[in-house]
Amino acid sequence: MADLGHNSGHRLTVRLHPADNVVTARIDLLSGTGDDAEGVKTTGPVPAGHKVATRAIARGEVVRKYDQVIGFASSDIAPGEHVHVHNVEMRGFDRDYAFCVDARPTDFVAEAERRTFEGYVRPGGRVGTRNYIGVLTSVNCSATAARYIANSMPGEVLARYPGVDGVVALAHSTGCGMAGAGDGYENLQRVLWGFAQHPNFAGILMVGLGCEVNQIDFLLEAYGLERGPRFQTMTLQETGGTRRTVDRGVGLISDMLPDASRSVRQTVPVGEITLALQCGGSDAYSGITANPALGAAATLLVRHGGTAVLAETPEIYGAEHLLTRRAASREIGEKLVERIRWWEDYCERNGGEMNNNPSPGNKAGGLTTILEKSLGAAAKGGVTNLCGVYRYAERVDARGFVFMDSPGYDPCSITGQVASGSNVVTFTTGRGSCYGCKPAPSIKLATNTPMFRRMEEDMDINCGEVLDEDLSIDAMGERIFEKVIRVASGEATKSEELGIGDNEFIPWQIGATM
Repeated sequence: MADLGHNSGHRLTVRLHPADNVVTARIDLLSGTGDDAEGVKTTGPVPAGHKVATRAIARGEVVRKYDQVIGFASSDIAPGEHVHVHNVEMRGFDRDYAFCVDARPTDFVAEAERRTFEGYVRPGGRVGTRNYIGVLTSVNCSATAARYIANSMPGEVLARYPGVDGVVALAHSTGCGMAGAGDGYENLQRVLWGFAQHPNFAGILMVGLGCEVNQIDFLLEAYGLERGPRFQTMTLQETGGTRRTVDRGVGLISDMLPDASRSVRQTVPVGEITLALQCGGSDAYSGITANPALGAAATLLVRHGGTAVLAETPEIYGAEHLLTRRAASREIGEKLVERIRWWEDYCERNGGEMNNNPSPGNKAGGLTTILEKSLGAAAKGGVTNLCGVYRYAERVDARGFVFMDSPGYDPCSITGQVASGSNVVTFTTGRGSCYGCKPAPSIKLATNTPMFRRMEEDMDINCGEVLDEDLSIDAMGERIFEKVIRVASGEATKSEELGIGDNEFIPWQIGATM
């Protein structure tokens, strides 16, 4: 990310690299507005966040931003012209993956100087940031019973255990009418296993129907899960129907509460934080303010021994070569490219295309192609080495900056990141995504000040100050890092204050519904 320079808040446009042939409008520009810094006048109105050509761009020529390819001119573009979907198109182009050429030893903070936070140390040593009890469903057929169980917990009972953050039902829409093998089935099982073992839960009750494809016993056998005081299972068919299942479920959770309430926070290294890096409702400012600032925070976390998990494979498409250059080994870089190729094939066999993303809201915010969106999204990963590439919901077992394969659909992607072990979520947004995630607290990072002011009840940090107040990316990254530590230690996020997070559990479904 280029230095935005002094007094960026007074400029009409933002230039991200000297080699770029476009700049980004900071405010709505009228036709004929002169930009002295660029020596051009707009030939028509240009909305805030959208691009202006700084020189003539011939039809077929590369449109360049971040000193990277974001598309190709579909017609001749004059200096000062609005550059967007009407005159830019996607084309295939070669990327130089240059595996490992930018990998460098990480500048770790000395052990004695590393930060700490207050977390819950679970049996086995994993550390949680929250203390929930979860009601997990094996199949959609048990979803209502799971919600009844969570909602039927007597208030006076829960009040006796203030150290428990709550009882949350995690219901989904699959688990049967699906193949009992293959990508879709494996995704679901990894998600359920990951949540059943997640350190933000003090206890789990798994509820099934009994005859579904996704049998609870199959999951337990495949992943070595064992029933015990902290992990109970039941099915509606064995228990005798909905009412009896709810009654028994309430009893089982009541038995878990005393043990859960005995969990207390203790001081642990900040390296025990696994941070999900996510963006949604993005705009053109995402890649200028919040995403690189989150990248700076992720770099700080890695330097302190922690883990940062980037995801959303369709939203690094066209920027993956920037990650392969930082791969700690060629094998890691090749795993990322293999995931890109899988997605190209996945889209082709389903009649889709990678450039179906960005969304209408992204385009309204100034993002023209998936290449432009991806270059901004990849900035969330900071600058340290890429230390691992994981399949959707696969347990992250490496420290440092890693990548987990997922769709760009935020709730689905974050479900996988939490299953992989993320115990805090950071979520940048330009248009204004109202997202929460139980059991992991979700920190909302606004990319621009006008949206932050409109939606301040939902947004935790205003990264628009990078442009409006000349705050450096590193300074904003430090602010985010400090917020992550406070939230991991128990400070409530805006989404937690609003009670959001009960309906965002969405495992990635792949394959035919039978």
